[in-house]
Amino acid sequence: MSKVVLQAKNRQNVGSAESRRIRKSGRIPAVIYGRSGSAVSIDMDSSDFIKNTKGISESTIIKLEVENKSYDAFVKDTQRNIIDGKILHIDFYEVESGVVLRAKVSLVLQGNPIGVREGGMLENPFHEIEIECLPSDLPERIEIDISGLKANQSLYVRDIPLAKGIRLLTNPDQVVALVKFAKAEAAAAATTEAAATPEAAAAPAAADKKAPAADKK
Repeated sequence: MSKVVLQAKNRQNVGSAESRRIRKSGRIPAVIYGRSGSAVSIDMDSSDFIKNTKGISESTIIKLEVENKSYDAFVKDTQRNIIDGKILHIDFYEVESGVVLRAKVSLVLQGNPIGVREGGMLENPFHEIEIECLPSDLPERIEIDISGLKANQSLYVRDIPLAKGIRLLTNPDQVVALVKFAKAEAAAAATTEAAATPEAAAAPAAADKKAPAADKK
């Protein structure tokens, strides 16, 4: 996927009143935060941002062209109106070329596991991992083929193949996906029920044996 490019303008005035004015004009106030603590106030067209960032992940690097300067950055935070969902403000985090960064990358499972085809149920309790790498090595997402996953098998973070130059920061023992064999669970429940049945039937039988003894008296 090619890098997303957004056009923006420097924002000279800040404050809530100015932000409201910018939003009324169909633009979004934003800030680009640098590694050294610097902050650049900008604003951009609302429809342009929504259109060009649709479907991107948290690890997608966006190229911001701000008048005569450009920045590579992540969308760090997006503030929205709780009533209508409209974007109120965006925080970007600048990425410096050649400097190692940390980022969370989404995991995308692909394929229909063998265990599911045999009647098992797929569970996916973990959806992203944290990695460390250079900006040029950062993947937007990591796709994992789980078609070979059998019943009662699990896929761990340590099993995820990572490209050269990427260091894993997430706990490698975290379970990403597992197949629970539903048929086995049903069979176990049936066995438990069958084991309990003779005990339940034994009580009436014992009562019947005592009854004749009472009649003899």
